[in-house]
Amino acid sequence: MTTVRRCTAALAVSAVLCVVFAPAAFAGGDVPPASGSSSAPSASPSASAPAPAPAVKVPHGLYGEKDPTYDGVWRQSLALLGQAAAGVRPSDDAVRWLKRQRCANGGFAAFRADPAAPCDAGTLVDSNSTAVAVQALSSLGDQRPFMAASVAWLRSTQNKDGGWGYTPGTPSDANSTSLAIGALTSAGVRPTSMRVPQSDPDGKHAYDALVDLSIPCDAGSGADAGAFAYQRDKSGKLTANDDATAAAVLAGLGKRLVSAPVTAGPAPTCVPATGSKRPSPERAARNGAAYLAGVLSATGHLDQPPLPGTEGGEAAPTPDIGNTADAVVALTAAGYGDQATGALEWLKKNSGTWAQQQGPAAYAQLIFAAYATDTDPRNFGGIDLVERLNATGPTPKSVAPTEPRPGNAAESAIADSGASVLLWVAGIGLAAALGTGFLLSRRKTRQP
Repeated sequence: MTTVRRCTAALAVSAVLCVVFAPAAFAGGDVPPASGSSSAPSASPSASAPAPAPAVKVPHGLYGEKDPTYDGVWRQSLALLGQAAAGVRPSDDAVRWLKRQRCANGGFAAFRADPAAPCDAGTLVDSNSTAVAVQALSSLGDQRPFMAASVAWLRSTQNKDGGWGYTPGTPSDANSTSLAIGALTSAGVRPTSMRVPQSDPDGKHAYDALVDLSIPCDAGSGADAGAFAYQRDKSGKLTANDDATAAAVLAGLGKRLVSAPVTAGPAPTCVPATGSKRPSPERAARNGAAYLAGVLSATGHLDQPPLPGTEGGEAAPTPDIGNTADAVVALTAAGYGDQATGALEWLKKNSGTWAQQQGPAAYAQLIFAAYATDTDPRNFGGIDLVERLNATGPTPKSVAPTEPRPGNAAESAIADSGASVLLWVAGIGLAAALGTGFLLSRRKTRQP
């Protein structure tokens, strides 16, 4: 979840500078089987100057105090997911605000100041806002019919390689594709069932696009071996991206944003593919975990990439607190929690002021890390993350007296209550005409 990537994406569609959070992509779902088997800020809360008045008025029901133009849906969705992980029932106003942001075609833009106004060709809907909103809605229960249009929109914007770019028609990237995988599985749709072309059983699906962005585990890859790239560059080269790697590790292993602890096993290793074969999604994800473990072992945290035009400078790297939290979740959920212990302790000591400055999405990221590691989010380095998240928006309906055990509250919320419900699955795709309907099917709602 890097500021740089979010701003780059926003600049690409609006040509306006921003300083906000980037949607991270986290995932879950059916995974094809593997073949063969400046110093960091202090954690202590400190007084800070009042934030300047946002250029856009923050509407009632929305979390956070900053201008929501570039991250309104994103931060609202993470806030709801963070509350689900902490056993908090959100305010109806918060849920209503998010649902009203959806366009009639199912897509979400980063923010719509007037949700009563119909979306048109100028409304900049994007895959990240849409996918993270679906994940958030899935945590509330009884939202499947409402989510159907958004799943259909994702289907209609899927690229020929099976993945997604930030906005429709842009090249696939690992973050957007991973986030879409999480949305599909949260809605009960197998990513491998959504192919391009849909009628071709050998058509490309999301995992194909994801693995295509993994860097081989060979000597020629050097320090980048096992990592995922955000996108291929113009020459087709893959360059390691920590943000994309943390996202793709979860996606390739079939994990969701809210991921419970997994018993730690041996340290991950980067295993080359056999011959000309590509690695399976699981193998590529575990190779990515090996890369993350190696990077974290050096300093206990990830660093922000250099700003464009500053490569090769002498400035010290800036710790990337958000992506470090993402890496902790990815490693722990993959069964490599021992490799994330140092980073978790570093977060406890160094994330307080950062989260206070950044707001609800930051608190949610830290709650995800706490949940994945079975750490009390109400005492994270002495900070009650749940209390602080709740304070950034409308008063919740209820707050659990103690933190929920992993695998219970949050994961049960993501799966709709009851043995089964009607799942609205996207049909062949959204046609230009409004008459195209959705194909209905029944699926079990209990997720693994």
